[in-house]
Amino acid sequence: MSTQKVFDALASMPRRQILAFLSEQELPAGDIAARFEMSAPAVSRHLSVLENAGLIASERRGQFVVYRLIPDNLVNTLTQFAFEICPVAGPIKREGRKAKKAAAK
Repeated sequence: MSTQKVFDALASMPRRQILAFLSEQELPAGDIAARFEMSAPAVSRHLSVLENAGLIASERRGQFVVYRLIPDNLVNTLTQFAFEICPVAGPIKREGRKAKKAAAK
């Protein structure tokens, strides 16, 4: 999962809306598509972008494809980004690496 793919996926309002829907429950592709005024192929492309970014996962259940949010991937990416832009991130990361090395000894 690349940070760039996640932010590219989050750049689209329909994709953010899909994530919001999936934060509440798993949904079949048809139920997701019914919530938008766009073609089924357009919704499918949005789902594909989200899945390729590692933010959602799909599972075939009979004749349906059901999507679910992968919350840890979103949280981890946003946390990593926050640490990268935070002015104290460098010292915090170095301290964490030192503690990890000390624990490994």
